[in-house]
Amino acid sequence: MNSVNEVIKKLPIKIIIGALVLGFIAIFGTSHDEFLYQQPIFKVESVHNGNRMKSSDEFHNADYQINQKLNGTIMNGKLKGKHLTINNTFSHSGAMDREYHVHNEAFISYHQHGQSTIKDYKRDVPIVFLVWLSISLLVIFLRMSGVSALLSIIVNSFLFYDSVLINYQTQGDQVLFLFGTLAIIFSAITLWLILGFSRQMLTTLCSTIAGTLVSIVVSLIVFTFTHEHGMYYESMQYVTQLPKPLFLSETLIGSLGAVMDESTDIISSLFALKSERPQISRKQIFLSGRQIGASIMGPLVNVLFFIFMGSTLPLALLFLKNGNSIGYSFSMNMSLGIVQSLISGIGIVAAVPLASLFASLFIKGGAKK
Repeated sequence: MNSVNEVIKKLPIKIIIGALVLGFIAIFGTSHDEFLYQQPIFKVESVHNGNRMKSSDEFHNADYQINQKLNGTIMNGKLKGKHLTINNTFSHSGAMDREYHVHNEAFISYHQHGQSTIKDYKRDVPIVFLVWLSISLLVIFLRMSGVSALLSIIVNSFLFYDSVLINYQTQGDQVLFLFGTLAIIFSAITLWLILGFSRQMLTTLCSTIAGTLVSIVVSLIVFTFTHEHGMYYESMQYVTQLPKPLFLSETLIGSLGAVMDESTDIISSLFALKSERPQISRKQIFLSGRQIGASIMGPLVNVLFFIFMGSTLPLALLFLKNGNSIGYSFSMNMSLGIVQSLISGIGIVAAVPLASLFASLFIKGGAKK
């Protein structure tokens, strides 16, 4: 807490006031931007909830449904100012629908004879608030490093969007090559913006690419010998192209960040160690890198495991609640997540000796012994 207070005290008051003013303008403007939308926006002014009605299925899963009468006004377009009453039905679980409250704004479909259907929330205000908060915290606490990180996110987002369009236009024929190339570009741009063009940046880039490449090559070798037994690609939803290259591309992009993070930590620590102890030998640099990697490798593997498995948990529970066995639910929902975790774990483990080796070779002025 003291360090946070010290950072805030050192900040120029103009930066703090500017961030607050920009945030207020962005949030206020977004909350009054209905005129920018072509689809009618409905503001809820009063709500009347009916009685709860219990429903259950053949597997004895119980839920409750409630009918709502929403009274409000259209806020934009030709029908601006028109008062409507819209019926909405929501469930207690909220799996496929949602409850609306007074002051909520939502998109609607307006039909003839005054009949309307409510579609979804208008979410731009909370999104703008979260974007403003994230940018403000990056700039306030990290200064230029935060700006560089933000810039790398923006650039990489545009590159990823362009790659998705290219993949769509080529019908996914070169998806693995496309996203493999994108991974290299991601790494180079991110490290260049964060570290600058330096020996440390090039060393980290080599380690990141090598560690990620090792994980993919090892996984392909294992797939060849096991004939991909137990790989349920059909569980990948809405896939309209070859699932295996798409799965590998997804895994490659997903594990790239962890490998880059680990390589950056190890190599930056070794460069700092070299600046403090110029007489340290290459062998000592390599051994120090292994020690650093051993301390951060475990948490990174667990983080990726939780991310991959956490994303599949809701659907797995839905399978179980609908009478499927534990084995089938695991195979159809979690098996690919386990494989992704293992492939990413291979990259994380491989990055430790690779980062240590590249650092021992590329750190300028290191002793030969």
